[in-house]
Amino acid sequence: MIQRIQSIWLLLASICTVLTVKLSFYTGNKLDVLTKTKAFVQLNAQSDMVLTVLVGFILAACLIAIFLFKDRKRQLLVTGVTALVAIINIVIYISETRSFVEGQYSITSTITFLVPLFLLLAARGIWKDEQLVKSADRLR
Repeated sequence: MIQRIQSIWLLLASICTVLTVKLSFYTGNKLDVLTKTKAFVQLNAQSDMVLTVLVGFILAACLIAIFLFKDRKRQLLVTGVTALVAIINIVIYISETRSFVEGQYSITSTITFLVPLFLLLAARGIWKDEQLVKSADRLR
C-alpha cells in the first residue's frame, strides 16, 4: 500500500485538504448588508456550507482511494472523480471571492491548488501500475 508512489500522492492530497479547513484562501473586507459596514473576513473551507461538504468529500475519497490498492480500476475512478470535485471546489472558492469588496489572495491559497495536482499525479501512478500489470499478464 505505502510502497506505491500514488499512495504518497493521495496522502499528500488528503493532508492539503485538511489544511484548507483552517488556512485562508482569500482575506478581505465584505460589506454587511444590514449595517452597511465593512467586516474583515477570511475565506476558508469553514466559511461556506458547500465548501465544507466538498472538502469533506475530497478528504474521505482520498483516504478511501488509498485503501483501494487491490482494485486499481476502482482506485483510478475514485481518484479521477475526486480530482474533478477538487477543481469544482477551486471554482467555488474563486466565485466566493467576488462577494468581497476588497481583499487579496492568501499565500496559503496555493495549498488548495495542490490538491488536484496531487490527485492527478496519483491517477498517473495508478495508470502506470495498471499498464505494468497488463504487460506482465501478456508475458505469462
